[in-house]
Amino acid sequence: MSEPLTRGVRVGYATGSVATGAFGTVPGLMLLPFLTDSLGIGALYAGMIVFLPKAWDVILNPIAGRISDRTSDPRGPRRPWLLRGGLSLAVAFALLFAGPAFGSQSLDALWVLACFLGCATAYAFFQVPYVAMPAEITDSYDERTRLMSWRVAVLAFTIMLAGATAPLIRDAVGGRDGYRLMGLMMAVLIAVGVVGTYFGTARAPHLEVTAGTGSLREQLRIVSQARDFRLLLITFVLQALATGCMLAGVDYLAGDVLDSQGASTILFVCFVGPALLLTPLWARIGTRVGKKAGYVAASLVLAAGALLAVVSRDAPAGVVFAAVALVGCGYAGAQVFPLAMLPDAAAADAVRTGSSRVGVFTGVWTAAETLGLALGPGLFALMLTLGDYRSSTSGDVAQPDSAVTAIVLGFSLLPALLILLSLVWLSRYSLGDPSLVTPAIGGAPGSAPDTAPDTALDTALDTEETS
Repeated sequence: MSEPLTRGVRVGYATGSVATGAFGTVPGLMLLPFLTDSLGIGALYAGMIVFLPKAWDVILNPIAGRISDRTSDPRGPRRPWLLRGGLSLAVAFALLFAGPAFGSQSLDALWVLACFLGCATAYAFFQVPYVAMPAEITDSYDERTRLMSWRVAVLAFTIMLAGATAPLIRDAVGGRDGYRLMGLMMAVLIAVGVVGTYFGTARAPHLEVTAGTGSLREQLRIVSQARDFRLLLITFVLQALATGCMLAGVDYLAGDVLDSQGASTILFVCFVGPALLLTPLWARIGTRVGKKAGYVAASLVLAAGALLAVVSRDAPAGVVFAAVALVGCGYAGAQVFPLAMLPDAAAADAVRTGSSRVGVFTGVWTAAETLGLALGPGLFALMLTLGDYRSSTSGDVAQPDSAVTAIVLGFSLLPALLILLSLVWLSRYSLGDPSLVTPAIGGAPGSAPDTAPDTALDTALDTEETS
């Protein structure tokens, strides 16, 4: 079993979430309003522009994972990609909102599509190796939870920083120049996170595991047979879809329902403030009751907050802010637990086979997460279209009653239903702490999985117990 990680390694690894948090937050928050309310592009077409580059990532992420699995470098197989992908992402992001005034909606849309495609490509080669690292930094079940709690704390802080300041920067300058300055500032933030995690993980331990053999298709087939990974992935993707839908709706909820663009910043503080405080608490809860039980509890809190937000149209703003704060309480745990459970599944496969497919596991994971987060704004854009939302180049158009209703439902009821639906798959997840699993042969004390065991997975766990 690995020694506990130093605080320097935990903080160094967590610093990468500055980059992932900024890129994961700002496009989801700002890109759809930029397209509909600044470039005047229709909601349905704007949704497609947001979705298509992310769909490309679904194809690219497993490839990026396989490439990082097979990278040989004295710095470790993942770390070189942190710089290559991360700094490329920062450059592409700076260009995303910096397009010249072409005087043509088609050319404006093409610029955004091309730059966002560049962002998505660079992000794949940063995010996949980054998410793969915990399985190779430590083989401790509980240490991964602690590592993820640091990462999620930094992620929550970055979401608050980026999500709160991006609208403020845009509104302080105004118009397309406001978007250009905001994009540049967020690109600098991304670069800081990339450089910080590259140097911060220089002294991290590295567990040597031989890269998996066989073609990418064969490795993907093996990964798809990992039952608990599959269940965890479906759960997380449905929740990413819900989160992406809510994120895309923040600016519309603030401007068209609460009638205050400044409310965007307040909503983000309400969302992330509780997450900053509760992330360590969720980690302790996971240690006490188990990761699965903690994940279920966090998901129920997340769904409850989303359901409460359905009153946004008629309730005082304070009630809406309280609902979003409840969402933030659940969101913290709904990030800590799946990110801590993913390395468990990947490590069990490595123990069973003697070959590391962690890059492929995380490639599939980030591809699916990206798809969920991309479909979220697309789904919200579809709600806007069904509600007859009116796009403009000034953002001052009065919206019909149907559009306001669509905004509220897209921000509240729809995400809540998706989160509750995800629990169907989470309830069947059975991979726990290897030290608590009953061996396949013998009468050692412990609790057996509550579902039919996966033979390969049981073998991996048995091997872990005897090692």
